[in-house]
Amino acid sequence: MYAMVRRYRMAAGSMDDLMHKVDTKFADQLQEQLGILHYQAIDTGDGTVTMFEDEDQCRRSETAAVGVREALAEFQVEEIDALTGEVMVSRATERVLEPVHS
Repeated sequence: MYAMVRRYRMAAGSMDDLMHKVDTKFADQLQEQLGILHYQAIDTGDGTVTMFEDEDQCRRSETAAVGVREALAEFQVEEIDALTGEVMVSRATERVLEPVHS
């Protein structure tokens, strides 16, 4: 399993509006297209965490990320950092499977 943590800077609009659009327009679509195991958009003002089955899926997500940023142009979203790596320890409860919506 591989994880990617991305940090973004948003220059326009509200975080609530951005998160709503990500939730309703992209989260399910990206999960289906890329085989994402787990996706979270976190309101720290600048981040997402995505879990993939393997390194190849993680790498392929780069192309999708560009398309999402272009589709969110109204928010002037800019990626400022991306970290990837193999997940070495993982625990989850069934509550993780319950979707959270914005």
